Amino acid sequence: MTAVTRFVRRSPIFSAWIALLAIMFGIGIVSIIYVLIHGLQVTNLSDQLPWGLWITVDLSSIALGAGAFTLSAFVYIFNMKRYEAIARAAVVVGLLGYSSAMIALFVDIGRPDRFYFPVIFWQVHSVLWEITMCVVFYSSVLLMEVFPIIVESTPLRNIRFLRGLAHFLHRIMPIAAWIGMGLSLLHQSSLGATYGVLIARPVWFSPSAPVLFILSAVAGGIALTLTVTLITADLKRKCLLPPDILNNVARFAGFAALAYLYLKLWSWAVTNYYSHPPAIRHDLELLGEHTPYGFTFWWFEILLGALIPAIIYLWPRTRRNRYALMLAGLLSALGVVVFRWNMTLSGFVVPMDWSPGVANVFTPATYWPSLVEWGVVVGIVGYWLLAWSLAARFLKLYPYERTIEEARREMLERAAAERSALDESAPAPAR
Repeated sequence: MTAVTRFVRRSPIFSAWIALLAIMFGIGIVSIIYVLIHGLQVTNLSDQLPWGLWITVDLSSIALGAGAFTLSAFVYIFNMKRYEAIARAAVVVGLLGYSSAMIALFVDIGRPDRFYFPVIFWQVHSVLWEITMCVVFYSSVLLMEVFPIIVESTPLRNIRFLRGLAHFLHRIMPIAAWIGMGLSLLHQSSLGATYGVLIARPVWFSPSAPVLFILSAVAGGIALTLTVTLITADLKRKCLLPPDILNNVARFAGFAALAYLYLKLWSWAVTNYYSHPPAIRHDLELLGEHTPYGFTFWWFEILLGALIPAIIYLWPRTRRNRYALMLAGLLSALGVVVFRWNMTLSGFVVPMDWSPGVANVFTPATYWPSLVEWGVVVGIVGYWLLAWSLAARFLKLYPYERTIEEARREMLERAAAERSALDESAPAPAR
């Protein structure tokens, strides 16, 4: 009996789950090949609306991978070693997010055979070139951080050279964390600046866009890492994080969501309440007529994507409920995706009628992804879930991992020790 057969018999549900994800990944592979053969003409993208579903996936994947640099900074920059309990998982989530973004970009650029051109032909005045270089370098940093985890968790640890290389990379992790945080802050903010500096498209022009992209990425990235950790713990029937770490990470995600919500509302008020620029008002009216922009902005970006997660994370009663934390994480991730979708499409839907002689010539653009675009996205989601499922199953992502009984026993012992310490420190009763 082979090892694969033994594994399938021992874990039939997990095997069925992996098979489903493999099918999704296969659908994506077929869709990608179809696009590469026939070109972007099989999509619903156009010259008037060149960015669509794939760019939304790209931006969302990068944003939801931001928990990697945030939690790595906790451990290696601020010396909060207890957060190693979740930092490894955050790094893997980050690498999966960035690799997913690269897959989306590979299909979207139209000439995937030239994907390496930005590395050779530098366009130092281009914001998109700066983003590309930051993503390439930061992905390399993430690979450096994941490599020791793979070596430690697999038979590769028996190879002396690889074991020594992993030990060396682990020793320079503080340097990698500094570099990673710098690169992440650069390209997360530059993604917002890609839209925010375009004064020719008033609905995009926002000096606060770079900071909004950073704050939403920090909130969504930490929330997603926490959510997949809780789901994995329930499926494995184990305790993967100490209660205090779980509580602190959730609280930090809540404050990040609150900061993002504050700046988001302030940015809206600047252009819609305190001032009334005619161009922005005109663009928003067109978006309201032809798209559900207003509905998705208030319900998905503000209420479901920021306010409710912030309340759940910051209210102690809901923060102690695992399922409430899972809901908050999913809502926060959904808010990030809708934010990127609205930012990507809003400026293109509104025609550029500011140039003399072209007013009222162009009509608002319409867009709905074609079947092959959805196929690529299904493949990317399948790849992400497949890679995470295998990593959570076979890699040592959680140093604290305990059975539920062991975790409960540790909590009782800690509580007893704290009571004993309080009793010893209490003054003796007067006679």
